[in-house]
Amino acid sequence: MTHVTMAAKRLAAIALLAAHVTLAQEPPKNWHLLDQHTDQYPGISLQQAYKLLEKNKLKPTPIIVAVLDSGIDVTHEDLQPVLWTNTKEIAGNGIDDDGNGYIDDIHGWNFIGGKDGSSVEAETLELTRYYKQYSAQFKNKNKFNITPEERADFATFLTYKKAYEEGKEQLQKNISRNQDEYDFFHKLIPPLQKAVGRKIFSEKQLKRTRLKGAGLREKRDRFLKILARNSAKQLTSEKLIKHYEDLTSRMEAMQRRLDYNYSLTFDGRKLIGDTPNDLHERHYGNNDLSVRSEHGTHVAGIIAAKRDNQLGIQGIAEGVQIMAIRSVPMGDEKDKDIANGIRYAVDNGAKIINMSFGKNHSPNKQLIDDAVQYAQQKGVLLIHAAGNDHKNTDYFPNFPTALFNDSTLASNWLEIGASSHDKDNLAAEFSNYGNHGVDIFAPGVDIYACIPGSTYDTRSGTSMAAPVATGVAALLLTHFPELTPEELILIIKRSGIRIQSKVNRPGTTEKVPFKNLCKTGRIVNAFEAVKLALNRQSNN
Repeated sequence: MTHVTMAAKRLAAIALLAAHVTLAQEPPKNWHLLDQHTDQYPGISLQQAYKLLEKNKLKPTPIIVAVLDSGIDVTHEDLQPVLWTNTKEIAGNGIDDDGNGYIDDIHGWNFIGGKDGSSVEAETLELTRYYKQYSAQFKNKNKFNITPEERADFATFLTYKKAYEEGKEQLQKNISRNQDEYDFFHKLIPPLQKAVGRKIFSEKQLKRTRLKGAGLREKRDRFLKILARNSAKQLTSEKLIKHYEDLTSRMEAMQRRLDYNYSLTFDGRKLIGDTPNDLHERHYGNNDLSVRSEHGTHVAGIIAAKRDNQLGIQGIAEGVQIMAIRSVPMGDEKDKDIANGIRYAVDNGAKIINMSFGKNHSPNKQLIDDAVQYAQQKGVLLIHAAGNDHKNTDYFPNFPTALFNDSTLASNWLEIGASSHDKDNLAAEFSNYGNHGVDIFAPGVDIYACIPGSTYDTRSGTSMAAPVATGVAALLLTHFPELTPEELILIIKRSGIRIQSKVNRPGTTEKVPFKNLCKTGRIVNAFEAVKLALNRQSNN
């Protein structure tokens, strides 16, 4: 490759940086807990809620909240004190002391693990599974040599084939689109990190470091030039390094998705060792909850990170014990694992289950419907993330859903879209929405919470909005333990802040009334929810 071409690529990458790094004024790390009127951020007014509870001399009654997710780092400094502990089990003795069919389930259970202690980290998509199944059926067949009885199935096969190929191609394009920028920064930043002796370094520290060799000095000059070109956008050395780290994580995640989600040969079920087609099998997996647990750790922290330990962050609800249930790999979760996760949570005393996951297809939906109805009968509230595809779930469902196969609705289900701190994109640009399919929105953009290793970082998604709503529901239930799931849902929906203005429809710049994006046209608010709960209590 010529010098000119390489230089052009570097300049293109620098231009790309200006387009990709988000350098708008960053919100406070706890913006989702703040109040619109006093803090000018559309959070849930948590401080005001706690003051009102204190004024009324209400103390929390402990409850269990299950986080049905990718797992949880049970050693995290901000989560360890709030973990549910199964007191009927003796840790590490290899015996099912409580006789529930799960050996040493001290803090929960991993339904995607093997008896040997290993765990599934990634899985295929349901789309891939469908495509693989139909590909085997129609191998060496086309529209000219199929039987009349096969026509309907063949049409379905072509639909899945098209969706599979388009999805895989789009992912490959996304990887290619990010590759040049990644290559540029990968060659630039790690050598400077090594030279300075710090993973995160300031511009001043870089300038003070004595660099050996023209190559390193050239990299330093290039790095400083990027900062200078973007000084109007307040680009700092720390932000540039964070951009590189985020880009690295994104590239790794996309490559893993390509390797596993769209693989026609991978079979994660072999590792688990269950009988996949036995949909009523309950007792499989292991007790390792920490494998690939970043997502679940973040979710758990939003709900209930220890509030009074002077560490990290403050979770929303005090008095909560977090039960960890691992059923969600990187890819599409199996309906069997989700149904078993719900039943495990209910049987072991959870009163609320947070479900920050979803997929486009549900081949064994009735299995989950039965588990949801079981939770409904036992008085357990389910809170589910609406999904991040900026689509209307009234027409394109994000499974699991509150709508049963018999066309009735679960009465214990709350579906959550994501709101942001940006006025125009108050409905987060990625969030799914739906006048019937989504109940209410909650903060889900730039949410700062726990990640494994007793560290903290920001994440965005309806996966973050759902635990915000779960935290508010838990706050209510710990202080008003007589409330049923139906009453909790009613309070949360009626007490949300009604948004009167028009906002961008997620994924577009089209202005629409917020009420067109969910059933209530509201954003969850803890203070108003506590106020309404107190009013209901005084009137009963």
